[in-house]
Amino acid sequence: GVLGGKNARIHIPDELDDVVDDEEDEAWKEWGQKKKLTEEKFDPPPVDFSEMDLAQMQEEMMKRQHGPSFGFVKLRLGVRRTPDVITDIAMKWSKIARTGAIEVKFMGVDVSTIMFTLEKGQDTLELKDFILSQPEAYEMKIGDRLFRRPGDPPFDDVFAELHGNDEGHAHPSINDHEKDEL
Repeated sequence: GVLGGKNARIHIPDELDDVVDDEEDEAWKEWGQKKKLTEEKFDPPPVDFSEMDLAQMQEEMMKRQHGPSFGFVKLRLGVRRTPDVITDIAMKWSKIARTGAIEVKFMGVDVSTIMFTLEKGQDTLELKDFILSQPEAYEMKIGDRLFRRPGDPPFDDVFAELHGNDEGHAHPSINDHEKDEL
């Protein structure tokens, strides 16, 4: 037959006693592992961390975060929102972000929280700027980092103040309302 033809068969003898097959196994085990290592170390931080404060260090690391990440956006307090409104905000943000080439999906969690999944971690800083430019957004949390507009107190402080938790004056329906799943 013609070499490489459709019906070409490689003849494999039945007696393989004298064939030593020890080299392929290592290569087979490593196959698919090497690639990961090279991907991970392709962008080493070019900076001297000793000259930076913690925020700058985290910022450098965030620029290099690859793969998907996710987080939450707390919405501005003092506004009554229905689950439908939350869904609308999530859809609107998803569309706007996509036009800015940020691959992110927003989903409502409850009436004051929207969750997001970000396809590429290196877009985190752009996403932060985008979210904090949205009037409905108050605070963004990704991993253990919180982002707000400069000068804004933490969401939890505002929440406590708004709901007068110190003397139990919280509006009776507020706590039930905040827990509503969408």
